[in-house]
Amino acid sequence: MDFLKLAKERYSCKKYDGRPVEREQLQQILEAGRLAPTAKNLQEQRIYVIESAEGLAKIDKVTPCRYNAPTVLAVAFDKDNVFVYPGEKRNSGAEDAAIVATHMMLAAKAVGVDSCWLNFFDPEAVAAELGLPENEEVLMLLDLGYAAEGGHPLPNHDSRKDLKETVSYI
Repeated sequence: MDFLKLAKERYSCKKYDGRPVEREQLQQILEAGRLAPTAKNLQEQRIYVIESAEGLAKIDKVTPCRYNAPTVLAVAFDKDNVFVYPGEKRNSGAEDAAIVATHMMLAAKAVGVDSCWLNFFDPEAVAAELGLPENEEVLMLLDLGYAAEGGHPLPNHDSRKDLKETVSYI
């Protein structure tokens, strides 16, 4: 699929049919995350695949936004293994995890799996529910699955500002 077509057609699915994500598709999605660039190639991302009934129940405790997805990826990063930028006010953790998550989200679309980027949760509550190490911070949750009948993009999905409103040449 042409990349711009893929980017245009991908949407945040909020209604899944519950069918499990096929192993081969999941592996391709995870591989796309593994290949994502990170600052200084530190690869501080930590991906947790949640598919068990027990694990999904934990996700349901911390967010109402699973939408019956059969798989959720918790994308975290190791706070002790980040690049600290000059000025020491920012580090690469959140942005690297976001790049990894974006690669996986777009790879999901490329292999026919729907997704939804979730950030409606308390990261500390997610980490506690999943029993993650203290040095890891959860950036986002990525629902994965197949859209249920009637699942569709939000009405404003195709509404985008013109490039001249968001891009400046200096």
